[in-house]
Amino acid sequence: MAYCESSRPIYQMLCHIIDINKEPEDLNTSKCNIYRVPCSLRNVNEEACTPQLISIGPLHFGGQNLKPMQHQKLLYFGYFWDRVKNEEAMKAYKEYLEAEEKAIRLCYAEKFPSITKEKFVEMILLDSVFIIELFLMIRKPEHHQDDIILKQTWLNKGIQRDLLLLENQIPLFILDRLYTTVVPEAERRGKFIELAYDYFRCFHPYKKSKSYHDEAEKPNGYQQECSFRFGLAQHNWKNEPKHFTDMIRYFYIYENLTQREKGLSSNVLRTATKLREAGVSFEKVYDKNLLDIKFKKLSILSWFLFLGCIPKFTYFKARLQIPQLKIDNTTECILRNLIAFEQCHYADQPYICNYVSFIDSLIHTKDDVDLLVEKEVIIHELGSDKEVATLVNSLCKHVVVDKTCYKDIINDLNGHYQKVWNRTMALLRLVYFRDAWRASSTLVGIAVLVFTIFNFCRVVRLVLDLDQIKGNPN
Repeated sequence: MAYCESSRPIYQMLCHIIDINKEPEDLNTSKCNIYRVPCSLRNVNEEACTPQLISIGPLHFGGQNLKPMQHQKLLYFGYFWDRVKNEEAMKAYKEYLEAEEKAIRLCYAEKFPSITKEKFVEMILLDSVFIIELFLMIRKPEHHQDDIILKQTWLNKGIQRDLLLLENQIPLFILDRLYTTVVPEAERRGKFIELAYDYFRCFHPYKKSKSYHDEAEKPNGYQQECSFRFGLAQHNWKNEPKHFTDMIRYFYIYENLTQREKGLSSNVLRTATKLREAGVSFEKVYDKNLLDIKFKKLSILSWFLFLGCIPKFTYFKARLQIPQLKIDNTTECILRNLIAFEQCHYADQPYICNYVSFIDSLIHTKDDVDLLVEKEVIIHELGSDKEVATLVNSLCKHVVVDKTCYKDIINDLNGHYQKVWNRTMALLRLVYFRDAWRASSTLVGIAVLVFTIFNFCRVVRLVLDLDQIKGNPN
């Protein structure tokens, strides 16, 4: 808490009552963007928030299990020196870190009084050089074919995972400074943010159609794909990312999402199986941002929901369009760190929290996952659908939000579910029009029934006519 001048007399009075050695430090939080994961979130799955191989920055500096990688950092420092061979540039960069030491410390929500200025600068210098050299080496791995990180995929992926953790960050502006002022111009291609984006591109949630995958397989297609993704992401950036976790969060944000009306929904969203009972059809979509969920239906045509089983008759369906979500062994780690970052830094823009909460509302049991997997809205590499349900349900535990950007969609879905007619039509469709074969059988049955009734009416009419003739012989 900051203490203003008017509060000093009160503070001095309290000093006589409470044993206070010195006035509390005035914590300036306006520049903070690197935090510890809140305990309530960390306790759900501590491993997803903690570096396993390497420490970056002061929060995990000196961790016993992370010390083996300190040798690798020194090795990379030697690689970087061989690449640069510019003592003046390196000296100028260290002087820059010394001048910016206080500004760098302000980026952290915690203070580190036990880390001296000299040790702090050396730590940031070593970590910065390691990251830049790693990014440059991965771009041209043939230059260091015997490097242990490049040779062992598990180690490479483990370090990549550690570098995205919220607690394992250093500010991007010091990395950008090192890249632009020390790395030789011949080694640079574009801005540092593009180099960083290229390194973390595998975490981009944007899903492309098959035709776009085919284009990427052509010569230069890979580079065009990376340029396309970077341009797509940067177009939606209102500000430059502060660190890697912030950058990965920007992968998920798009312009129309920020313009959606936010607020609290009047009711809790029904589960996927419940919505299906009301005639809601789940559709996977490509070429859309992962958070771009839409609910579409035409009020008049939705009276005939059972006709949605007919191919190409999608306008008769109430469709919840969800970009395909792939769940693998990195998904939980990414989402937990993005959620924690939003809880600490983007309380008024909790888009990732809103998305995870929306998916969590759809999934309560294994049956809900079965349905979404069947519709390919979710694909996963976990052991079972039950594990997916457990994972999704745990992501929002202890997450607090006071508004959602999916308010209108949730209200529309709940309104659709509450109409008895929709559930009746959906039941009719599920029982008699679930697929083309069942629909054709139903239609044939209806035709036979109509033909039978028609013939019965004809027979009755003939009998009545004959009776009339017998009763009236003239």
